[in-house]
Amino acid sequence: MAYLTSWNGTSVTEFLLLGFSDTPEMQHFLFALFLIFYVVTLATNFLLLITVSTDRSLHTPMYFFLGNLSFLEIIYTSNIVPRMLTGLISEEKTISFMDCMIQFYFFGSLGGTECLLLSVMSYDRYIAICNPLHYTTVMNSNMCVWLAASSWISGFLITLITVLLMISLTFCGPNEINHFFCDFSPLLKLACSDTYLFEKTSFILSSSLTLIPFLLTVVSYTYILSAVIKQASGTRSKKAISTCSTHLIVVTTFYGTLITMYVVPAAKHSVDTSKIFSIFYTIVTPMINPLIYSLRNKKVREALKRLVDAKLVFWK
Repeated sequence: MAYLTSWNGTSVTEFLLLGFSDTPEMQHFLFALFLIFYVVTLATNFLLLITVSTDRSLHTPMYFFLGNLSFLEIIYTSNIVPRMLTGLISEEKTISFMDCMIQFYFFGSLGGTECLLLSVMSYDRYIAICNPLHYTTVMNSNMCVWLAASSWISGFLITLITVLLMISLTFCGPNEINHFFCDFSPLLKLACSDTYLFEKTSFILSSSLTLIPFLLTVVSYTYILSAVIKQASGTRSKKAISTCSTHLIVVTTFYGTLITMYVVPAAKHSVDTSKIFSIFYTIVTPMINPLIYSLRNKKVREALKRLVDAKLVFWK
């Protein structure tokens, strides 16, 4: 284990990410499985991002935010998966203290930004269904850019405070993280100094990025559901439900895993269970999100078909 002697004692300079099973056969299987997931995640999100960017029929607020979400998923999964894959096939499982903090920073920032973007997308659906006559006025291009930029800036700035507080803690050993990336709880368990104030401050900061957007999303869909029930036309109701169902599936999947992982007391699940849930929101969810949007959305499917047809014509 690597340590560095400083004025306040002995500090950890690197961490050891224990990852998954020590069985070589299992590690090779997991490497192949997660590599496939990662490639599919990159391919589908890049394809969706290109489609939304190039097809004029998708140049609307909803797909603008969807493009932001796809771009986020690419960075989010790339922050964790490549190092995890390296650890599965290599004996080198260490990560420097600063690299660990950087990984934790991007993980927290992008996770918080995703919560905010999902909330913004639910607000967009609320305006489209509950105030359709004012939709183009409210969700104009300036408003869309402002909402997206605010989500990104807020996610990165608020998480920066948490990371700076984390760095100020003393880590004097042991340095083994029983996880496949630098997550909040495993890091906190290794701190030697008093973490009470840090935990309370972090809870307040993280709530502003997770709990508040979640509640705003719930409120938006409550109003949407109420509006759909009141609509006399069955056709309009079905169209509204179809428009929102895709986003609602993504929201349910994302928050479902987060709530299970971070709200349910740690005593309720083992370390291995925590790793499984972490796989869902770091690998599986970024992979299935573009598949859900493309497979369930007629406009996206049609745009994808036009993109593929255009590429085929070009290569001929």
